[in-house]
Amino acid sequence: MPTHEVLNQAPALQDYDPFEADLALAEALRREGAGWAEAEVARFSRATATREAIGWGFEANQNPPRLRTHDRWGNRIDEVEFHPAWHELMRLSISNAVHAGPWRDARPGAHVARAAKMALVSQTEAGHGCPISMTYSAVPALQQDPALLGEWSAKIVSLEYDPRMAPLGEKRGALIGMGMTEKQGGSDVRANTTRAEALGGGAYALTGHKWFCSAPMSDAFLVLAQAPRGLSCFLLPRWTPDGARNRFFLQRLKDKLGNRSNASSEVELDRAWARILGEEGRGVNTIRLDCVIGAAAITRQALAQAIHHCAHRRAFGRRLIEQPLMRSVLADLAIESEAATVLMMRLARAYDRRDEEAPVRRLGTAVAKYWVCKRAAPMIAEALECLGGNGYVEESALPRLYREAPLNSIWEGSGNVICLDVLRAIAREPGAREALIAELRLGQGANRGLDAALDAAEARLADPDESSARFLVESLALALQGSLLARHAPAAVSDAFCATRLGREHGYAFGSLPAGVDVQAILRRAWPAAGI
Repeated sequence: MPTHEVLNQAPALQDYDPFEADLALAEALRREGAGWAEAEVARFSRATATREAIGWGFEANQNPPRLRTHDRWGNRIDEVEFHPAWHELMRLSISNAVHAGPWRDARPGAHVARAAKMALVSQTEAGHGCPISMTYSAVPALQQDPALLGEWSAKIVSLEYDPRMAPLGEKRGALIGMGMTEKQGGSDVRANTTRAEALGGGAYALTGHKWFCSAPMSDAFLVLAQAPRGLSCFLLPRWTPDGARNRFFLQRLKDKLGNRSNASSEVELDRAWARILGEEGRGVNTIRLDCVIGAAAITRQALAQAIHHCAHRRAFGRRLIEQPLMRSVLADLAIESEAATVLMMRLARAYDRRDEEAPVRRLGTAVAKYWVCKRAAPMIAEALECLGGNGYVEESALPRLYREAPLNSIWEGSGNVICLDVLRAIAREPGAREALIAELRLGQGANRGLDAALDAAEARLADPDESSARFLVESLALALQGSLLARHAPAAVSDAFCATRLGREHGYAFGSLPAGVDVQAILRRAWPAAGI
């Protein structure tokens, strides 16, 4: 209608290169051993941020999956229908090996390159990252059984996305889901009641339920069940060896806060056929790295949305990004985002060096999972506020990011569970404490505040206590981020981090920076296109 002219609105953030805009990520890719993948990551980056790809993210969340327990004739089928946008997102990630890059090409830096890709595509749409992540994480478990690995590996590492419900032999590619938790136990998987009855030859019949089974249209699932010798991990395919549908029955899909593009289900197992992985009583090892990647990704995207908006929006005669208070907020968010990015990529290198850095990987991943995931929700809320009402409406990406934020804190163990796991690793893992201290001390001497934080963290490690485990893990995470930034980030970023996160020259809200912080340098680094 000819009532007014639309003015002073930021253009959509699309058709740009998020990798090129993220100097911290690009530097970390090279530093942590994946410089050989830079051109490949850059090409993928541009594909994740096209107008079309961003549109898929909105469409997949506006049209969530639907459960179909029976076909039109009354036959039980237990399938889930997804919107076409979901399939496009899956095709994008799988064709670029985000689900299996290190298992296709195990050269040094493969996990680092894959982490960068995962961080980029998770900014486009996080929900589809669930089956991508679980498929990536399943391979180490399958490596316990060379015969099963040989049977499944070619389809798992395939670059063809094949969403059909069909036996493995008819598929061009395969995905792996997970069903670990149950109603009565949650993260306490030792309380699981699902039973595993041995059938011979490594096969078992599983009877019980799973309270959260993610990506139920996967081709097989890692499932925990109680075998005669204790909690064990099994591979449960959707089809049995004789070509019949397995006795895996979907009860309903979860109505979740966020992650709505992805299906999470409740499942009943009625003597479902499965193969054991490893020995009875061994449980399962999880890969929490993707929780850290996911949280770092959505916080980076929230920062990008905030800076982009403030670089175009004007108020009181100036662009928002030129106003001192807003500059402090944006710079503080940028510090938080870069700290998450450098820690995520350092951990990815530890996954590349599995033998040499096993202690750092074991303890560092748990510490990072706790802290980086915890920081996502408040950071995204602050970024949303930078857009005001424009950020609060569903046409913006921010509400979806905000609803996604708590997920990574819950997935693979919520905060208290992770802190208890850190205590367990300190007590039981040979060399874990010493390896983490050695990593922290690499930043010694760069900043007095950091040196004090390193001393305090080491002292707390000497006598950990369960009631104060959160404080211990938080202090370890901040010391580790500070050490990494002191070694690898410009002084403007590392000094500001140490002053505000370690020296406590900071209020409780983002944006309460002390005098002397080089806000200009931080913002130029965080978003070179802002024209500051």
